[in-house]
Amino acid sequence: MTTYGTIPTSSLSGGTNVEYLSRAKARIKSELGTRRPWKQMFNLGSINFPHGVSDAISRIKTNLAYFRMNYVIIILFILFLSLLWHPISLIVFVVMMAAWLFLYFLRDEPLVIFHRTIGDRAVSVTLFVVTIVLLLLTGATWNIFSSVLIGVVVVVVHAALRNTDDLSSDIEAGDYFASSS
Repeated sequence: MTTYGTIPTSSLSGGTNVEYLSRAKARIKSELGTRRPWKQMFNLGSINFPHGVSDAISRIKTNLAYFRMNYVIIILFILFLSLLWHPISLIVFVVMMAAWLFLYFLRDEPLVIFHRTIGDRAVSVTLFVVTIVLLLLTGATWNIFSSVLIGVVVVVVHAALRNTDDLSSDIEAGDYFASSS
């Protein structure tokens, strides 16, 4: 027999599930691969103080557009760490992480609701607000507020201190802020 040792996935009863899982796995690898490299983000040679408030604001806008997926991962990781001692909140957080994966990190195409294209920024803000509201309903209010505040401070401080001169020309800052519909 020529197919000895192989199992054809199309003949399995859950063939579409296998295909879906393999596509999801490939999207996880490709989407997390499209985030900016951590080594580039934390390049110590690119960290210096801005020359003024306008320079800091410009750096924050540029870095938020360029490293947006990295910053989302940082804030969600800090939130996850703060919920380790609150099991109900942690379960809600894991469920919301699944929503984050499918609606933000793993999408190949723009999200369309009622024939209207929703931008990445609107999706991330909506998911962030829903995540926070559901977590607040679990009773871990101070942990959530403090961890989100810490995450936002970490992101803003990094974005203000990281020089943008060495970033590639494909920053897409205009596209990122324009797609917030």
